Amino acid sequence: MTEMTAAHRTLPFNTWLIVENLNNHRTVEVRVNDRGPFAGSRILDLSYGAARLLGATGPGVVPIRLRVLGGSTSAPVSRDRAFAVQVGAFSAQDKALALQRELAGTGTEANVQQAEVGGRTIYRVRVGRFASSAEATATARRLAQGGYAVIVVAE
Repeated sequence: MTEMTAAHRTLPFNTWLIVENLNNHRTVEVRVNDRGPFAGSRILDLSYGAARLLGATGPGVVPIRLRVLGGSTSAPVSRDRAFAVQVGAFSAQDKALALQRELAGTGTEANVQQAEVGGRTIYRVRVGRFASSAEATATARRLAQGGYAVIVVAE
């Protein structure tokens, strides 16, 4: 429910997608891990976590743009695995830096990471590098109580 996943009728499992909410231009990366949707003319069902980051939990159904990044199996589990809390992802670096400054004003140290996703450059705003998902989740809860849309990610 809280993972970045989606259901699609025909795409192979473990296909990675970028989904953009055309109403607010927020984007999220998801992995196909289920079949569906089987209602109406919808093309994708998102997990609650992905829908929340897209701002789609209120309306329930929103217009989207879907881009296939490719297929992959799940990342292997590593003893060196670390976790972070992602507070935002932007196509404009200045917006990411503004969020980083806003978080610094609350006493939260964040970093901006540049990434290439589907041929586009995005800027991810992340807090911390935690050894366990439990530590990251505690920070995520604190940030969520402050009004931020957050997600715990494995690095």
